[in-house]
Amino acid sequence: MAAASNTQVLEFDLGTERYCIDIEFVSQIVDRQHITPLPNAPTHVEGVTDLRGETTTIVDPKVLFDIEATGDEDHIVVFDSDQLGEGSAMGWQIDMVHRVVDVAPDEIESSPIDGQTGIEGVIDRGEGEGFVIWVSPDAEPPE
Repeated sequence: MAAASNTQVLEFDLGTERYCIDIEFVSQIVDRQHITPLPNAPTHVEGVTDLRGETTTIVDPKVLFDIEATGDEDHIVVFDSDQLGEGSAMGWQIDMVHRVVDVAPDEIESSPIDGQTGIEGVIDRGEGEGFVIWVSPDAEPPE
């Protein structure tokens, strides 16, 4: 039986904490640009923007995960709509991009909160490094 292979993840900041997402979901990372608000949109939807000729819905993951806003959302992670199975392009505004790194299956601990949509698990980076929270782009807003 073959051992499970490593997964590449993109590490980024939301507020004061480090998060990551499977790189397979990411199509591009761009600097934040003008976002046009949508009237009556859910609170987690910031609006839409034009990214290389494609209208892209921009979501604030801080609202999705109930993270205190810091106002530093300088980048947008755009998700691959083919990977998401969505009909339209979507991106998250994030504070800072750190790196793409390999994660071995034995480094991933299950989510400490049962039933939390969008939290895939937790990675312990060790002494002084803290935890990285593995999230999914299909996260749903809190009720």
